[in-house]
Amino acid sequence: MSELYWMLTTSVLVFAMQAGFLCLESGRIRSKNSINVAAKNISDFIVSTILFWVFGFGIMFGDSIGGVFGFSDFFFSEQHTPWQISFFVFQMMFCGTAATLTSGAVAERMTFMGYLAITVVLSTVIYPVVGHWSWSGVYSSTGGQGWLEARGFIDFAGSTVVHSVGGWMALVSIMIIGFRIGFSEQKIRLPPGNNLPLSTLGVLLIWLGWFGFNGGSTLALTNDVPTIILNTFISAAWGGFIAVSINYFRDGYVDVSAVLGGVIAGLVGITAACHIVSPSASVVIGGVSGLVAYFGNLLMKAWNLDDALDVVPTHLFAGIWGTLCVALFGKEDKIANGLTFWDQLWIQAFGVVMIGLYCFIVGYACIWLINRFMPLRVTKEQEEQGLNVSEHKATTELFDLLTTMQYQQNNADFSTPVPEEPFTEVGQIARKYNQVIERVSSEITQRDDALMRFQESEMRKSAILNSSMDCIITINRFGSVMEFNPAAERTFGCLKSQVEGKSFVGLFVLEEDRKQIFQSLDSGFSTSTGLILNRRNPFRLQRAPNDHFPAEITITKTQTNGDSEYTLHIKDMTRNMKLQERLKFLAYSDPLTSLYNRTYFMDSLVRALTVSEKKKESVGVLFLDLDKFKLINDTLGHKAGDELLCEVARRLFEVADESDVVARWGGDEFIFMMTENVSTNHLMSRANQILEVMRETFVLSGQDCSVPVSIGVACSYEQTIEADKLIQQADIAMYCAKEKGRDNAQLFTQEMASLVTQKFGFDKEIHDALASEQFSLVFQPKVRMEKGNLLGLEALIRWHHPSKGFVSPGEFIPIAEESNLIIKIDEWVIDTALKQQKTWRDAGIKIVPIAVNLSGRHLVSESIVGYISQKLDFYNLPGSLLEIEITEGVLLTDIQRCIEVMTELKALDIKISIDDFGTGYSSLNYLRRLPLNTLKIDQSFIEECDKHTEDVKICETIISLANGLDLIVIAEGVETASQAETLKSLGCEIFQGYFYHKPMKSDEVVKLL
Repeated sequence: MSELYWMLTTSVLVFAMQAGFLCLESGRIRSKNSINVAAKNISDFIVSTILFWVFGFGIMFGDSIGGVFGFSDFFFSEQHTPWQISFFVFQMMFCGTAATLTSGAVAERMTFMGYLAITVVLSTVIYPVVGHWSWSGVYSSTGGQGWLEARGFIDFAGSTVVHSVGGWMALVSIMIIGFRIGFSEQKIRLPPGNNLPLSTLGVLLIWLGWFGFNGGSTLALTNDVPTIILNTFISAAWGGFIAVSINYFRDGYVDVSAVLGGVIAGLVGITAACHIVSPSASVVIGGVSGLVAYFGNLLMKAWNLDDALDVVPTHLFAGIWGTLCVALFGKEDKIANGLTFWDQLWIQAFGVVMIGLYCFIVGYACIWLINRFMPLRVTKEQEEQGLNVSEHKATTELFDLLTTMQYQQNNADFSTPVPEEPFTEVGQIARKYNQVIERVSSEITQRDDALMRFQESEMRKSAILNSSMDCIITINRFGSVMEFNPAAERTFGCLKSQVEGKSFVGLFVLEEDRKQIFQSLDSGFSTSTGLILNRRNPFRLQRAPNDHFPAEITITKTQTNGDSEYTLHIKDMTRNMKLQERLKFLAYSDPLTSLYNRTYFMDSLVRALTVSEKKKESVGVLFLDLDKFKLINDTLGHKAGDELLCEVARRLFEVADESDVVARWGGDEFIFMMTENVSTNHLMSRANQILEVMRETFVLSGQDCSVPVSIGVACSYEQTIEADKLIQQADIAMYCAKEKGRDNAQLFTQEMASLVTQKFGFDKEIHDALASEQFSLVFQPKVRMEKGNLLGLEALIRWHHPSKGFVSPGEFIPIAEESNLIIKIDEWVIDTALKQQKTWRDAGIKIVPIAVNLSGRHLVSESIVGYISQKLDFYNLPGSLLEIEITEGVLLTDIQRCIEVMTELKALDIKISIDDFGTGYSSLNYLRRLPLNTLKIDQSFIEECDKHTEDVKICETIISLANGLDLIVIAEGVETASQAETLKSLGCEIFQGYFYHKPMKSDEVVKLL
């Protein structure tokens, strides 16, 4: 019963070798063929099992026919004894092992049906026949021995019968179907496997199963089994050790495939003699087996035979060696067949040869015929695609990943990531691949963006280069022209094709400058002389000999392929220089008169004063103002005014010496500077000379005109003085000349400055007076014929200064009229007069119109009509109780504006009077157009109207004119009875003056009313 248990147990161990071979092959080939290997291994075992059961066992162990093959025990059944059944199961495992070996050698390139066909051949006509030759007598002594067995051939567990047979079939198959794609190409090294750890596990499983392979061949658990297992273990270990040692010393690293091949070779080598050799002999057998496997593998590659799993070196070559070791190392007492050493060696060698010839010839013929009618080799496309898909339509995660990657490669479409299976190595690869592709896509996008930006930049640069108004020329380090834009073609008058490759210096640089520019070029334009990098270099270039032009050159440097290139930005400065000259003229000259302007004069005066201070000399300034210039503009037009200014400039220029500076200060003001032989007498002499030439008649718009000039003169008197101060002094002197009747020259004195200061002080005091109620009103009555016949009042302002006492209106009104203070005074007078009217009316007193004097500045302002209307409404008074008096000179400022304002006032029922009529040179045309009510004859005509006929005629004319225009006439300043009688005789009826009433305070007016 123990024999049954032992054989069944060892059968299980041998069956585990199938799992080992599956792991070994799956790990040693590429993953795209792993499913095919799994399907082939289990299919091989299934087919071999079925065929061995149907007739393989019968051929191998049936009743022998001449020792060649058996012919009984087909379709093995339960009619056999338990031992026989156990033996059948054990031998069935051996047949499956032999079948598996062949398919491993031709992995990755043989069709699945080809695998099965070769398995059929091996399981029917190869392995059973060879097994009968060697092992027939093991099963039954009555069945007869095989012909090799009978001659003393020993192969204990099948070094030749199982392994060499499988090796021979593998060699034949390799020779017929050829090598894998890329095997013979030197630069392509096929991968050693996709999972070497799995292959290592497979070898360990095979090693474990081999204990049953060799130990079970005793067919019983005898005392020899431990030694057999020991020998098996030692041989395998030394086979692996020798193989890896040779590999390390030969190649310099440990090749796992060499280790695996050496272990299997050691197992195969010991299999034939493991029962009859010592452990020390096992060391030699295993070591030589590893050596045979290693160099056998090199020999196969030298013969260009592609053995995917090194089946031929490890099983065929090591099997032959192991079979010969029966004679070489077997103990005679254990062999015990009566043969001598040489006889045993001969029969072992003979058996190896005969089995080899049979396997090679029959196997080659069968496989060749099968390949003839059913090609065993897959197509190139199927091999590249992988047998998993092409043979079984099965995929793996890795294959799916590779397929997706191939699709991305073929279509250049990386927009969709490859699928990622979580928690797997392939999934990690896919995730990392997606990350790489995402980074690559990002880099490609950035590169494309950069390329697009570069292309756009180049297009913009090209557009800039072509559209630039400046010349852009690129030269190399030798000065040869490389780029020449259209602007350069226009500027230099030649095409790019004409100058390209020629010397820029020789073509466009003046001959006298060429040496210097060549030196600058040799130094990279970095010397202190000549042209300099990154600066605006003023220079002169030539279009052709004797055709020069000013230019501005800016040079930039770039490095291209290690060589320096220089880009010259050249601007033709001809127009710019003309423009600069024009701008300089405009900056320092008056465009109308071509005299110097204020800016130039001030600079010249500052320099002159600085020099005079050092030399202890004097500088004189004459400030000129044209009198009545506005009248010329208003009457003859602005064109005539411009003609006048130009003629004045011409006359001044004629009077001036070469050292003098004549400038137009602004408007109708001119200024004259003298720096040579300056003295008071010389200055006044020059001023009088100017007055003389200006008194000559001007012809403007075909009319003869006299234009007087007022001149102010100031001198530095060899002392330190600011330019502004000196001009200010001349200006003050000029205003003094105007006050003294115009058409004269006045030399500045300190008294003039004091007067100006006094006027400036008046401005502040007037402000304070308005705020502190220092002003008051008095009223002078207007009467008709007789003193008691009161028609109206004229409001007159009085100033009672807290320290100066009474200040005459003649002192502060002219000062106020020079600023907006006069408007505030006018508004105060209007408000106070209307307020007094309201007070009298509220007291039940019969009131009469009050006239107030209005300045010209206030009349043409925007606020006058609104202010008066507001005050009339505020005091609830009609406009008929207010009368506005304006001087005749006001009408000369802006007649159109005067008409508009006076019309608006008239609409408020306000009467309007012309004061001081006869002194203002007003036009009769103006009087006709103005909405007037009253003319007041100036008192200068009244004073001697009773004594001088001329004054009488003037008064008579004014009265007659007023009557003709339906205007009321008032004679003001009547102080005697004789004056009153004379005026009455001329037709005047309304009077105002001391003869009738002096100006009164409000309480005195109440009594009169």
